Amino acid sequence: MAIGATMYTFAVQLADVDRGVYEELAVRVARHPSETDAFMLTRVLAYCLEYEEGISFSEGVSATDEPAVLVRDLTGALVAWIEVGAPDAARLHSGSMQASRVAVYTHRDPAKVAAPLAGKRIHRAEQISLHSFDPRFVEAATALLERRNTMVVSVTERRIYLDLNGTTLETDIRTRAIV
Repeated sequence: MAIGATMYTFAVQLADVDRGVYEELAVRVARHPSETDAFMLTRVLAYCLEYEEGISFSEGVSATDEPAVLVRDLTGALVAWIEVGAPDAARLHSGSMQASRVAVYTHRDPAKVAAPLAGKRIHRAEQISLHSFDPRFVEAATALLERRNTMVVSVTERRIYLDLNGTTLETDIRTRAIV
């Protein structure tokens, strides 16, 4: 945990109908002082939407050689590299060389995230998906954050229904290629 980080907890009930994943999760997140609430929430949503055995958060902004969220198999091999925000081409290239699957989740305008990546050298760029949420959804959800949170995440037909601390929000999960 980074010095000065604030701990947040999320008691999550996950029902991802699209992938057939139904879990109850206890998620602890260290929010670095330089990290916005929107970035942290996007990290938590990425964790939920990518949930599988072996998933974990990296050490955060101080982990320059790891993504925000990663998945390792039982042997410790890196299976999925999941970035949050607006990663640069070098990070995506490195992640794609190390893991069989790479995804990006952003709380920003996806066109503005993808634009600087155009024409850059990124291994298997055509296979990297960029997922985004409506900015009003993220803004409304961050206003509801507390240090201890209860969260119900339901996903069906790429639409997320989020109950965060008793308030229900919903949005489509928009997906596009980074190139």
